Amino acid sequence: MNEPLPTSLRASTAVLSISPIVLPVPGRAVDLQVRVSAPVTGKDLPIILLSHGHGPSNHLSSLNGYAPLAHYWAAHGFVVIQPTHLDSKTLPFRGSDHPDAPLFWRSRVEDMTRILDRLDAIEGAVAGLAGRLDRDKVAVAGHSMGGHTASLLLGARHKDRHEEVNLAEPRIKAGVLLAAPGRGDTLSKFAAENYPFFSTIDFSTMTTPALVVAGDKDDSPHLTVAGADWHADPYVLSPSPKSLLTLFGAGHGLGGVSGYDVAETTDENPERVAAVQLLTWAYLRTALHPGDPAWPNARNALTGAATPLGRVTFK
Repeated sequence: MNEPLPTSLRASTAVLSISPIVLPVPGRAVDLQVRVSAPVTGKDLPIILLSHGHGPSNHLSSLNGYAPLAHYWAAHGFVVIQPTHLDSKTLPFRGSDHPDAPLFWRSRVEDMTRILDRLDAIEGAVAGLAGRLDRDKVAVAGHSMGGHTASLLLGARHKDRHEEVNLAEPRIKAGVLLAAPGRGDTLSKFAAENYPFFSTIDFSTMTTPALVVAGDKDDSPHLTVAGADWHADPYVLSPSPKSLLTLFGAGHGLGGVSGYDVAETTDENPERVAAVQLLTWAYLRTALHPGDPAWPNARNALTGAATPLGRVTFK
């Protein structure tokens, strides 16, 4: 068995989690619901916007998913905001005739921008949170389809009816892409027919600093013919500064980041989840607080193990 990484490189604190906070959005099929998780103490707290995956489960693809990440990040000094996107299985829109269905790639990005526009309302809905956010330190993280959402907010672009779509959010200073989709010229037949927007993705414009996390067993044959390397494309095809965390033996669930003891995790591994928790937190901590040693310390802890859980490369 691999020896575990340190639980944290920083003391944790109790977490307050509130949901749903409802943000009225005229013109959206339903109002936007979010969960906010925050440490009960501290000030000048940086923010992580966490985008859920599409996924087959009934509730993980919503503000109720990704507790292993949301709780860990909040316990270590971040305010984590999780929306329920329109492709969530908790909503009835996956099978709708909406032009953005079933994945709602554009609406997902708009949800995140709306959250940043409505931080005053969100602060006011969470007792004791007002005045504690550092709005100059905002990051985005996402798993699977949520990773695609994050890539667009970080500067990747699509073409829609031959026009380039730029949805980059300048208020976001760093990001984490977990098992995110890759380039568009290696799509499976199914993906090309059902998710044609994937074919136009361009990572060369994704200039915001980011950590890409990929499992070396995440073949995703329903989406790509390129194998597990496809999920490293956002790192390979984007400009620096970028880092790539490759997890050995990991499938699409990266050990189980989408929830505790969930059936859709084919590679359940608590030690792997702990590594993702620590390394993603450390990356964002240093990205938003330049000079903080959390990221190099976490990298050293990973690679210094007798049997490393993965490797980190960067450019």
